[in-house]
Amino acid sequence: MDTTALLLSLKLAACTVAILAPVGILVARWLATREFAGKPFVEAAFALPLVLPPTVLGYYLLVALGGHSPLGRWYEATFGHPLVFTFDGLVVASVIFNLPFAIQPVQRAFEAIPEDLRHAAACCGLTGLQSLWRIELPLAWAGLVTGAVLTFAHTLGEFGVVLMVGGSIPGETKTIAIAIYDRVQAFDSPGAGVMSAVLLLLSVVAIGITFLASAKRRRHGS
Repeated sequence: MDTTALLLSLKLAACTVAILAPVGILVARWLATREFAGKPFVEAAFALPLVLPPTVLGYYLLVALGGHSPLGRWYEATFGHPLVFTFDGLVVASVIFNLPFAIQPVQRAFEAIPEDLRHAAACCGLTGLQSLWRIELPLAWAGLVTGAVLTFAHTLGEFGVVLMVGGSIPGETKTIAIAIYDRVQAFDSPGAGVMSAVLLLLSVVAIGITFLASAKRRRHGS
C-alpha cells in the first residue's frame, strides 16, 4: 500500500473541493437563474470534461500550463518553478476537469427552487446574496453535497489528466491511481489489488452518500 500516494490523492481531492465549492455555487446559480443568448454553449463548455478523452484534455492543459504558455511563463517567473509536473499544476488541472461534477448537481438543485421564492425574498428586502445564503443554499443542500462528493471521488480516481500534467513524481504528483498503474506494470498484483480495493470502497461510499442525499431531498419535498 503506497500511503504517500493515497495521502497525496486525498490532499488533492480536498484542495479541489475547497476551490470548486464556492465556484460551483456561483456558476451554478448564475446558469440556473439567468437566460441569455448562447447559454447552451456556455453549459456545453463547462460540461466538456465529461466527454473529452482524458488524454486530450490533459494535452490541452499541458499546453496551456506549460513553460511556453503565457500562464506557465508568468507562474515560473513569479514562483520560481514550473506549473506543470508540480502539485500546484495538479490542483489547477483537477479544478478544470472536475467543473461539470461541481456545477451540474448544484445547478439542478437551484433550478428546482421555485422562482416565486426568489421574488418573495426580493419583496422582503433581501439582496441577492442574502437570498442565496438564507433561502437558496438550505434548499439546495442535497445538490451541494452531491457535487462535493462526486468531485472528491472523481479526483481520487482520475488517471489520464493527472499523468499528462503531473507525471509520476513520488510525493509530489504520484497519486494513488498512478501508483496502482505502476504496481501493475511491476507485476505487483497484491499491492495493486489493495490500493484498488481502497478506491473501490471510497467510490461506493461516495455514491452511497449522493443517493442518501437525493433520497432525503425527495422525502422532504425540496
